[in-house]
Amino acid sequence: MIMNEKIKASEVALTGVNGEDLGIMSTKEALQLAKEQKVDLVCLSLASSPPPCQLVGRTDFKQQAIKESAKSRKAEKGPKLKEIRLSAFIEEHDYDTKKRQAERILTSGDAVQLLVRLEKKESQEAKQLIEQLVRELKHCGVQEKGIQVSGKQVIAVLLPIA
Repeated sequence: MIMNEKIKASEVALTGVNGEDLGIMSTKEALQLAKEQKVDLVCLSLASSPPPCQLVGRTDFKQQAIKESAKSRKAEKGPKLKEIRLSAFIEEHDYDTKKRQAERILTSGDAVQLLVRLEKKESQEAKQLIEQLVRELKHCGVQEKGIQVSGKQVIAVLLPIA
């Protein structure tokens, strides 16, 4: 990011601290205005002529840059898959807790894997439990595939709604 005296253009298209358009002015005038307001002059892009610049408080700019880089890193990695384990015969209060947990994960942008470990002949109950949970979480997540029933577990994966 090019700031203050490092901007080599003769004139810049200036935007104020609060986003107001200050028009096109010479770089010297813009730097003088930045010094008067005790802020920095930041060049946003070198692609156009005159380059768009903005008056920004140093701490605001740094915080904004940190947030943007964190966002881009998260988007680069993609959503995480978080697992929630249940039992086929779960109490209502525990069920509600697991549902709220899944909602929180989905709304934060991560995927959820619902997993029920089977002990005896409880595959039907486990499948019904997961179907019910998927129906109740429809407002914040979509099912990736069907419900998978394997030998010792029943699994469903929910993706966050974009």
